[in-house]
Amino acid sequence: MAAGYLEILRARHAVRLLVGTLVGRLPNATAAIAIVLFVRAGGGTYSLAGGLAAAYGVANAVGQPLLGRLVDLYGQPRVQLSAAFVSACGMGAFAFAGTEPLPLAYVTVVVAGLFTPPLEGGLRALWPSVLRKEDQVHTAYAMDAVAQEVMFTVGPLLVTLCASLWSAQAALLVLNVIGVLGALSVVLSPPSREWRSAPREAHWLGALRSPGLLVMLGAFLFVGIAMGSITVASVSYADDHGGDAVYGWLMAAVGLGALLGGTVYGARQWSAPAERRLTVLVGLLAVCYLPLTLMPGAVAMTLLMVLAGVFLAPALACVFVLVDRHAPRGTVTEAFSWLVTTFTVGASLGTGLAGPVVEWGGTLWGFVVPGGAGAVSLLVLLVTGRVLAAPVEGSVVAVSSENDPNRAAGTRFSSGDRA
Repeated sequence: MAAGYLEILRARHAVRLLVGTLVGRLPNATAAIAIVLFVRAGGGTYSLAGGLAAAYGVANAVGQPLLGRLVDLYGQPRVQLSAAFVSACGMGAFAFAGTEPLPLAYVTVVVAGLFTPPLEGGLRALWPSVLRKEDQVHTAYAMDAVAQEVMFTVGPLLVTLCASLWSAQAALLVLNVIGVLGALSVVLSPPSREWRSAPREAHWLGALRSPGLLVMLGAFLFVGIAMGSITVASVSYADDHGGDAVYGWLMAAVGLGALLGGTVYGARQWSAPAERRLTVLVGLLAVCYLPLTLMPGAVAMTLLMVLAGVFLAPALACVFVLVDRHAPRGTVTEAFSWLVTTFTVGASLGTGLAGPVVEWGGTLWGFVVPGGAGAVSLLVLLVTGRVLAAPVEGSVVAVSSENDPNRAAGTRFSSGDRA
C-alpha cells in the first residue's frame, strides 16, 4: 500500500506542493474556530462570533470560483500570492481592530474570506504536470483528500494551542502569517510558475457550462449537507452522553474513518469507470450514515462515526478525477473551486437545517438528515448517470495506464494538456 504513495512523494516537487498547499490553507481551515475564540476572548457574544464566522464563510464561498477563474486566466503566482496577502491583511486588521466598530469587523472578515487563495483547486490542476501518469494522479487525488482530513483535524488543535499559550489574537496573526508562507512556497515552485491554462472559450458561465460538472456539484451539495448536519446532531448526542469530550471523539472518528478509507482507496488501481465508482461510493456513504440513527453508547457511537467517514475521502478522490475530466478547456482551477464552494455551502445548509430539526424532533431526527441527504445525492447521480458517462467535448484520446491489461484508450486529464 505504501509503495504507491512513496512513488508519488519521491516525484520532484510533489512534497513541496502538497505541504505548501496544506500550510497555505491553514488560515481557511481554522478561520471559524479562530474567529469564535477571538470574539469570546474579547467579551463578545456567541451570536456575534457566529455571525462573523458565517460572514467569513459566505465570502469564502463567493471568492473561491472567482479567484479560480483568475488563476486560469493569469496564472498561479500572480493571483494566489496576491490573494493570500490581502486575505492575511484582512484577518490581521480584524485581530488588531477587534469587534468595535462592528461594521469594520464585518468588512475585515469578509475581505479575509473573499480573498482566500484557491490553493486547493490549484494543487489539483498541478498534479498531472508533476506526476505525468494518470494512475499516479488518481492516487495523488486520494492522498490529497486524506491530507485534507489531517489538516482539518490538526488545524483546530493548533488554534487552541496558540490561544492557550499566547492569546486568541496571536492565534489569528500567527496562522495567517504561516498561511502566506505556505502560499509563497507553492507559487515559487517551478510547476506553479510554469503552469499555464489552455486557451479558453470566452463564456460568462465559465466552468459551469459543463453539464457533467453541474451534476457533480448537485450531488456534492447534498454530501456537504450530510456532513454539516452530522456536526449538529453530534452536539445534541454528546449533551446526553458525556459532553464536549464525547463530541470531540465523535468528530475525530469521522476524520479517522475518512483517513483510513482514503488511504486504502488510493493504494489500489481501479478498473471500473470513474462515473460508476462515484455512484457506488456515494451510495455506500449514504448507507453508512443510516446506523447513526441507532444512537448506541458513546464507544459504539464512535465506531459508527468511523464507519460514516470511511467512504468520504474515496468519494472526494473519485469526484476530483471527474471534475478534471469534465472541466471545459481553460477552466480547471475554477471547476475545482466550484466544488469547494458547493461543498462548503452544503455544509452550512446542513448545519442550519439540522438545528431546527433537532429542536423539533430530537437527536434521532438530527441523524436522519445526513442519511436523507446522502440518499438524495445518490439519486442525483443515478438520474443523471448518462450525463457523466457522455464523451467530454474537446477531450483527447491517449494510451491508458500501463496497469490496464487491455491497453484500452481513454480520456486524458484536461489539466494534463495545459501544464
